[in-house]
Amino acid sequence: MKNPHQKPIDELTGFEINSDFDKFDQRDEIYCRSEWDEEIRTEKALNFFKSYFMPNARARKTDGFSQRDYALRNAAWHVTNVLRDIKRDEHGRKEGFFNPFTSHDEGWPEPFAFASAEEATSDLHKVAKLAGADVVGVCAYDDRWMYSKIYDENSQQSIAQEIPDDLPHVIVLGESMDEDLTRTVPSALSGTATGLGYSNDAVTLLTLTQYIRNLGYRAHASMNDSSLAIPLAVQAGLGEVGRHSLLITEEYGPRLRLGRIHTDMPLVLSTPKKFGVKEFCEICDRCAAGCPPKAITFEEPTTKVYNRSNLIGVSKWTVDAEKCFKFWANQNTDCSICIRTCPYNRDYGKWYNRAWRKLAGGKLRHLALWLDDKLVQRTRFKSTGWWGRTG
Repeated sequence: MKNPHQKPIDELTGFEINSDFDKFDQRDEIYCRSEWDEEIRTEKALNFFKSYFMPNARARKTDGFSQRDYALRNAAWHVTNVLRDIKRDEHGRKEGFFNPFTSHDEGWPEPFAFASAEEATSDLHKVAKLAGADVVGVCAYDDRWMYSKIYDENSQQSIAQEIPDDLPHVIVLGESMDEDLTRTVPSALSGTATGLGYSNDAVTLLTLTQYIRNLGYRAHASMNDSSLAIPLAVQAGLGEVGRHSLLITEEYGPRLRLGRIHTDMPLVLSTPKKFGVKEFCEICDRCAAGCPPKAITFEEPTTKVYNRSNLIGVSKWTVDAEKCFKFWANQNTDCSICIRTCPYNRDYGKWYNRAWRKLAGGKLRHLALWLDDKLVQRTRFKSTGWWGRTG
């Protein structure tokens, strides 16, 4: 019997979708659960979210958690917070996280007549890079990865999806995170890389979305809301999924934040790429070994479901979101140790890292892993070192 959930694109991405697949309700996402699920909504979890505003930062003497570290982390999040909350008090919207962005002006009434979809795609890439995107791809709308419902903060219940289902294309954008800051994980300071990634992503998304609207096409900007970003990013040709369940790109490894724009602009679809990530991750367990709460599996990809925050019916490496978030709350800042320890986390502007990537993607992947273990320092760097001080 044919599996109704499988699509031809899965042959290119390698996604294994089973017959028991079920779309994900955003209300079950771990950060949403921290608002309504008493098992997740602990005092430490509440303090974690409050700490992103300085009076509640709970700074301490531990390296990486000083007032200075929190000051920079929270400043990095400021633009995201302003855009997120611009319609929160009046309309109850948490834009970019629970709801798609609506901070747009009216566009042109008639679509710009591109000579071809190729011309439109070329223009899109040029403007996206100008607006700050580090990587750009296009995939077809795929209902499987849209949330079945989205989370409403006021009622704490699920409500109808807001993104129209008649927009054929999804533009996926990636914003890189600072490599040096990620070396200081876990620390409040390292959260600066995350915050800047989100803030840059939000500005880029709103700029590019308004450009598309000004051309006379429909466009809706989405960040952490509305859909599962990583499957769409893979389908848009940005990279592959690693053992840590993060997207790994050729340009930045796993050091990336993602945003999407749903549009009817005529565009050429990107081709999914494979450069040996899955095969390398099968022999590498550095992210799993480095994860303090043991939220990352050492096992092969599976359909195992740890809790309600996991996707059902997809064979993949799955992170235990409850263990992961509990560690975040205990640390009082976000964690990306899995990014720091990942051998793909490199500066690919350097020729020898590009050579390593090629080695990792072929039959000599065991040698590539050995070289990373021997030559790359992946233990935590002191935050005081980043600030240029030793005391």
